[in-house]
Amino acid sequence: MANKTKARLENEIEHGKKLSAGGAEDIWNWASPAGKVRADRRANLLTKAGNIKSNSKVLEIGCGTGLFSGKVYSATKADITAIDISEILLDEARLKNKGITFQIGDAMNLDFKDNTFDAVFGSSVLHHLEMDKAVKEIYRVLKPGGRMAFAEPNMINPQIMVMKNVPFVKRMLGDSPDETAIVRWKFAKMMLAIGFKNIDIYPYDFLHPITPKPLISLVNGVGKIVEKIPVLKEIAGSVVIAGEK
Repeated sequence: MANKTKARLENEIEHGKKLSAGGAEDIWNWASPAGKVRADRRANLLTKAGNIKSNSKVLEIGCGTGLFSGKVYSATKADITAIDISEILLDEARLKNKGITFQIGDAMNLDFKDNTFDAVFGSSVLHHLEMDKAVKEIYRVLKPGGRMAFAEPNMINPQIMVMKNVPFVKRMLGDSPDETAIVRWKFAKMMLAIGFKNIDIYPYDFLHPITPKPLISLVNGVGKIVEKIPVLKEIAGSVVIAGEK
């Protein structure tokens, strides 16, 4: 098991190098016009789900280039410590952001004391990890009443289901070897077993990052309507995960 975890970390470090070389935010599709709209909405949802305020002590895991670190900090001026396993991505994050503490860290073995943070958040990171280990660590470092808030790919989405489960597609699209996606009811069951309460995991986001700029407003508006329709909403591209210690 230890060897499996070590191999996963090594894979993610190598993945970070490839992301940096190819332009991480382009690869992640946050740099397109639609991607920027998606990123702003995601940051707002994470801030709300984590109840992140100016006096909050916050941990971000898997911060990458610091895109969401910066957005949450700009909106709240919270005390944010952001970690990632990739030093090369952290270097980019430090160049782009001031007022945030960036440091190397393993989300499955956090180097922080129990009951340290008011909120722990992240974007598209848990699906790269041994999720039970990571969520147990998140629970441990949260203060009583503290909240976790994450946005992750939704396994029920047809495109993501293919991307994460068909090996040649996974390789072609440049996924790291171990990454998967979230099935929300299974994830909620795991959170409950770990001790979280007030769990809320909901699908959202029908705005595809390659949506042409003239159509963004229309597609985004229709998507927000579909997010409220039972059954149909389940195939949204992402899920928001929130819970309280």
